[in-house]
Amino acid sequence: MLRRLTPYIIVLLTFCIVPQLQFGKAMRYASSAVAKSDPGYPGDVAYGVNKFSKVTVRELPSGLTRFFLPGNTNVRRVQLSGSFNEWTTQQGLMTRTDSGWVSDVKLEPGVYAYKYIINGRWTRDLENNLTEADGWGEYNSIYFRYNYTFKLAGNPSARRISVAGSFNGWNANELVMTFKNDHWEKQLYLHEGTHLYRFMKDGRWMTDPANATQSKYKNEPVSVVSLGENVTFKINGYTNAQNVFVAGSFNNWNPTSTRLKKTANGWAASLILPKGNYDYKFWVDGQWLTDPANPHSSVTDDNHNSFVSVAPNHTFVLKGYNNSPEVRLAGDFNNWNPTGYTMAHEGNEWHISMRLKPGKYRYKFVAGGRWILDPGNKQREQNEYGTGNSVLWIPN
Repeated sequence: MLRRLTPYIIVLLTFCIVPQLQFGKAMRYASSAVAKSDPGYPGDVAYGVNKFSKVTVRELPSGLTRFFLPGNTNVRRVQLSGSFNEWTTQQGLMTRTDSGWVSDVKLEPGVYAYKYIINGRWTRDLENNLTEADGWGEYNSIYFRYNYTFKLAGNPSARRISVAGSFNGWNANELVMTFKNDHWEKQLYLHEGTHLYRFMKDGRWMTDPANATQSKYKNEPVSVVSLGENVTFKINGYTNAQNVFVAGSFNNWNPTSTRLKKTANGWAASLILPKGNYDYKFWVDGQWLTDPANPHSSVTDDNHNSFVSVAPNHTFVLKGYNNSPEVRLAGDFNNWNPTGYTMAHEGNEWHISMRLKPGKYRYKFVAGGRWILDPGNKQREQNEYGTGNSVLWIPN
């Protein structure tokens, strides 16, 4: 349960940056760039568009996603299993209808792998043309839950309009838009972050007339769309400084790409960042500085950086140990680095909030050089040293 959000994240927006998202080659996805992932668990993708012969997965007005398996009305039992329910074989029972089987599940925007289990036999969705190798010589079906719609008003006489951008390599032949009522549109899944884009109307590029935020690509104007959380970085004082920047893992540590603006008490800048964990520092007139107002830090290869979590989904808490000069968090999420994450001390407890992907995590606290199991977490397992680890599961 999330007990505390990091207090120095302020929701404001003044300008955007372009995070450098890294993506690998596609496997058997159509119309998507796919990162390396474990079999059965698709990696991060820049974007995605579904491709059905006959639509068998759709979004309901309730916000749930309905999976429909046509036919098979004579079978005894059908289950829906996928990356969203840990590939269950015990749950996921579907409901029989007069024309097939249905199951409604709650999904966040993203990419998901799934299969049906028909009387104990695994099968992919034969109406879904997007697949990925399952690691066992067969294929899983892939579904994108959309979160964004590109729109272009008017232009009813245009023969063909498409949208392209930094997310799909500027391929103007891929994402063809559809004319509906008084506008053109294209729905898709778009990864959080900042993306450049433009429309191609009958063979000619154009920016989005409804979007005033623009940038340049190869010296040509392009429109900008940003998805994510608004985060403000600020540092008090240094009023005589000439140039103050913030750099971190969100901008490849470029010391001069993100400039702060002078305020009454110091300097500040607001950015749109994808959900996740980031290291950062300020660059003040050529000198690197950690954030003096941030009690959380991260140490990697003797580099001491400030740490911030955007939209954290778990807070680690250790009560007591008030005489310890500091308490740190280490686990398999940071290769068990004992100098990894510094926790903040408040009242009778130490805490740090983080954004963790769904899955299993092993961890411990380090207080005064001593490794400590989490006394507030009963889930544990043995380790090779015979001292045990605390275990955390983050659900989908």
